[in-house]
Amino acid sequence: MSTFTIFLALIIIVAFLLVVVIMVQNPKGGGLSSSFGGGGQQMGGVKKTTDFLDKSTWTLATLLLVLILLSNVTIMDAPADAASGVFESDEPVNTEVPATQTPAQQPAQTDSAQ
Repeated sequence: MSTFTIFLALIIIVAFLLVVVIMVQNPKGGGLSSSFGGGGQQMGGVKKTTDFLDKSTWTLATLLLVLILLSNVTIMDAPADAASGVFESDEPVNTEVPATQTPAQQPAQTDSAQ
């Protein structure tokens, strides 16, 4: 398993988690924290839920950016033979140009419409 494959799996997992965390939040300030009680009326855990979601969003977004940059570095550091093998098949490529084929000799047409 290559390093790029590991980074790709991590990027997919972090992207999924980021989508889940963003979907839990409500853009109007309701979200998960308002489902446990009134807006800012309770003290303690509910207010901290919004803080946790906000911090986890920024953390996951930063982690996603770092993973993408690191995966790009692993692609650039790969040897040329390994990188070119992804796009090429094992079959030899025929580089010969086929000779032009002449159309079969057709019998001369006679003008019978005279």
